[in-house]
Amino acid sequence: MSDLFFSTDLLGEFDRLQRQMASVFAGFPASLRAMRNETFPPINIGSTDDSVEIVAFAPGLEPASIDVSIDKGLLTICGERKPPEYEAGDETRVYARERFMGAFRRVIELPEHADPDKVNARYANGCLTVSVGRSEASKPRAITVK
Repeated sequence: MSDLFFSTDLLGEFDRLQRQMASVFAGFPASLRAMRNETFPPINIGSTDDSVEIVAFAPGLEPASIDVSIDKGLLTICGERKPPEYEAGDETRVYARERFMGAFRRVIELPEHADPDKVNARYANGCLTVSVGRSEASKPRAITVK
């Protein structure tokens, strides 16, 4: 006889595995878990006491080709990454292309405490950093006890 044991409740094992995987990803925001792999540019969002910081990783773009706007609490980043221009007579055949090319648009919902009048955007080393200031009322402050 074999010493191997195979469970006859295969569906129960799949259910257990699904619950374990759900618990592993429970700490991640749903928007990041639902993001398609082709989403461009990938972003990081964080905050400080004074601002909300958004970093979009978009190498190979010209700063003038990126549009950043805020309307009704939504930050929109859009632009286009053009394919490389090949020299005349170049007969290279492409077998695989993993780098995203084409128009893109990312929309990020800002928190209520973000102040759309305090926005700074800069592009360096392939990263677009957008800093949105917090409204004065939402900033932490110390209160003196008398």
